[in-house]
Amino acid sequence: MFREFGQLAGLMGKLPKIREEMEKLQGRLGELTAEGQAGGGMVTVRVNGKFNMVNCTIAAEAVTDRELLEDLVVAATNQAMEKARQLVAAETSKMAGELGLPPGMNLPGLT
Repeated sequence: MFREFGQLAGLMGKLPKIREEMEKLQGRLGELTAEGQAGGGMVTVRVNGKFNMVNCTIAAEAVTDRELLEDLVVAATNQAMEKARQLVAAETSKMAGELGLPPGMNLPGLT
């Protein structure tokens, strides 16, 4: 029981550094990009680590079938988002490890 209080006190002492590193991480997340493709590359979507779509490229042959195009955009976007989630998790884990935070600690604002 006292051990947990000691760990909590240690974390409280690191709060300014944690806050600073979180701000830096938020900036880096905007620079991370992940790409998803669908339809053999007919649709390519790029999202950043803040989960904003930053680019969408559609090949001319994909435009002929509206329903297919809609499905390809959804598939490419979902793939890009999943890759972005993995990148964010890796960056968050790396930062937490550098700060000496316990593994699996949920950092607010990064979900």
